[in-house]
Amino acid sequence: MLAALADGESVISGYSPGADCVATLECLRGLGVAIRRSDPVTIVVTGRGLGGLRSPTAPLDAVNSGTTMRLLSGIVAGHPFRTTITGDASIQRRPMRRVIEPLTRMGARIASENGRPPLVIDGGGLHGIAHEPEVPSAQVKSCVLLAGLHASGRTRVIERIVTRDHTEHALEAFGASVGRDGTAIEVEGGQRLHAQTLTVPGDISGAVFWAALAGGTPGSDIRIQGVGLNLSRIAVLEVVRRAGVRLEWSRDREHAGEPVGTLDFTFGEPESFSIDASEAPLVIDEIPALAALAAMMPRGRTFTVRGAGELRVKESDRISALVGGFRAMGSAVEEYDDGFTLESRPLSGGAVDAAGDHRLAMAFAIAATRASAPTTIAGASSVDVSYPGFFDELARLTR
Repeated sequence: MLAALADGESVISGYSPGADCVATLECLRGLGVAIRRSDPVTIVVTGRGLGGLRSPTAPLDAVNSGTTMRLLSGIVAGHPFRTTITGDASIQRRPMRRVIEPLTRMGARIASENGRPPLVIDGGGLHGIAHEPEVPSAQVKSCVLLAGLHASGRTRVIERIVTRDHTEHALEAFGASVGRDGTAIEVEGGQRLHAQTLTVPGDISGAVFWAALAGGTPGSDIRIQGVGLNLSRIAVLEVVRRAGVRLEWSRDREHAGEPVGTLDFTFGEPESFSIDASEAPLVIDEIPALAALAAMMPRGRTFTVRGAGELRVKESDRISALVGGFRAMGSAVEEYDDGFTLESRPLSGGAVDAAGDHRLAMAFAIAATRASAPTTIAGASSVDVSYPGFFDELARLTR
């Protein structure tokens, strides 16, 4: 997205072929951005400059990507034309008031279906605001900062709990100045961005599924290279350690403000563990993988999550679907409004429904490797949203 707003031609390698990333490219093409692939994981983006996107001739389809919808809303809100952003049935159930409210305060006009997509955005003429999101969200923060690039004056986001800061680092990589003051981040409107040559590191959220496989399989040792180790993303590593997985890691290099390194996960001494409300926002995407780890542990170990109500408005109601799936496989699970407690028992396998959610499909698949009988996962093709080739890699590691 920043390359699309920059002056010049950016080259981005390590670009995921996952469906969410493909949806982002198609939305940007709909806004007049020229994008080509030089190989399967490298894209070349010819930027149109700040404020230079073209009015789309059809609705933009974010498919299943909430990140695409929320961040792109901030960008198109700064352009003086109407944009409709829609998506699949799942995304049309996801709440968007959290971005509608600040963008409206900045001067955009947004129509929605009771705060849910499709979003019809009439943009342009934005002014900077100070915004404190009620729910900690890097997507909301990023949406407001991207709108702030197109606004007059300064735009400031104050966080109650610090969230991942990839957008701030990316803005600086493209030449923007980002102010930081405690838990507040701000940008000055009108800053020009400059094309870059960049490499995307491996996703730690994907790596945690392999941590679960190693931590739940006696005798296992898995090494993962080229993983992004951004400090705002590695809280999950401490949770993995608490669960008894042995972990070693090295920071090998830094690129565009993002540290990159190697992770070694080894089976250790499985222990009961928990996540509370203060920690949940920092590991919200990794909770399904952590549940798989817990389900694979010896009988009687527990994993408790509280303060994670946000899971109910992800690609699925992840709490309900996760609870149902692990119960079907043999775990004992108690469901709460904002989380669950999973008690490990010998897994028997069975039929589970991933509810079209890529993270649940991967979590059930990892846990299924320890089951006494086969597990059938409905909706397993959803892994292509974020991790094409996941099942091939799982087969390679477990054969």
